[in-house]
Amino acid sequence: MSAELLAVATLAIWLYLLLGRGFFWLAAERDDQLTTDAAPAAWPSVTAIVPARNEVDVVGSCIGSLLRQRYSGRFDIVLVDDESADGTATVARDAARSAKAEHRLTVLRGSTLPAGWTGKVFAMNQGFRHVEGERDPSDYVLFTDADISYDAPDAVERLVHGAEARGLALTSLMVKLRCESFAERLLVPAVVFFVDMRYPLAWGGDRRERTAAAAGGCMLVRRAALSRAGGVESIKGALIDDCALGAVMKRQGPIWLGLTERVVSLRPYPSFHDIRRMVVRSAFAELRFSPLRLLGALAGMVVTCVAPPLLAIFGSGLAQILGGAAWLLMAISFQPTLRLYRCSPLWGVALPVIAAIYTGFTIESAIQHWRGRGGAWKGRLQAAASSVGRTG
Repeated sequence: MSAELLAVATLAIWLYLLLGRGFFWLAAERDDQLTTDAAPAAWPSVTAIVPARNEVDVVGSCIGSLLRQRYSGRFDIVLVDDESADGTATVARDAARSAKAEHRLTVLRGSTLPAGWTGKVFAMNQGFRHVEGERDPSDYVLFTDADISYDAPDAVERLVHGAEARGLALTSLMVKLRCESFAERLLVPAVVFFVDMRYPLAWGGDRRERTAAAAGGCMLVRRAALSRAGGVESIKGALIDDCALGAVMKRQGPIWLGLTERVVSLRPYPSFHDIRRMVVRSAFAELRFSPLRLLGALAGMVVTCVAPPLLAIFGSGLAQILGGAAWLLMAISFQPTLRLYRCSPLWGVALPVIAAIYTGFTIESAIQHWRGRGGAWKGRLQAAASSVGRTG
């Protein structure tokens, strides 16, 4: 391919991404949109299910934030202690005791992980089956990670309000990740940007589109709808559980995924290595463990993100102009996400470098899978069990 043809291709790709892919880059789907209708006449019951494995550093803050929610209906919490070895359950109980709300927290001791399940999903299943077995099971379940804090006291009420007003089967928030260290400022906003690019938030809520997505840190699910879909067992092998659940629930009714600043991640990623490990764990699962998909993804990333600055710097004539224009569009499209994370707009210029880093992570993820080390997380190698990925 000549430099001119490559430059035309890169510019055409970015024009399509900006204009033809749900305007994902505007980051416009926010939880503020959920509460424009009148509040429910009667608030449905909700149970938060918190799968937790060795989360002693964060689980107390998570449980405390849930117990501080000002919710007008019944709101209980079930923590599933997934064979933790660090006192996770004790810290959770202490948080409930400090809030004088021990009666609202149930701690389940997780069972040994069976074959064919991934760890988090099996813990979610145990919590869901517990809720289903209660005399008066809750109308909604809120699957939420142990490293999530509901900083705004109306966060859960806002979720339920939106779900009731819109008749949603699943309402999910892409929680705001921590963005403080240099590594986080370099790589975290791009996580959100690339996920939005792959799964435009506006398309997820559109029944005419096949795209289905959710964010695993915060997923409010209509219990009866999930039960009809076969329960959590329907995604039992999912390494990327959130969008697997999103795909299942979109077949049951409308779903919605948006951004928020009210619910935040407590998980720090102080170093480059910490973020690398997080991405490597599941990047190849995103490609359904397919070498052909891997080659296509690598080629697409090179043409879309790496080629524009190379053309702009080392090209000449038309190729240089078009490459520079594509690079400019890249930087512009990244700005709304950078504003959300309060990062300098100059990071937009570095997006090609950031994309190259994520490309390296994806290659490493495939290598780890082929070496039998895929899906490594908290002492478990889970990729072998994974049979369900994101659906789009």
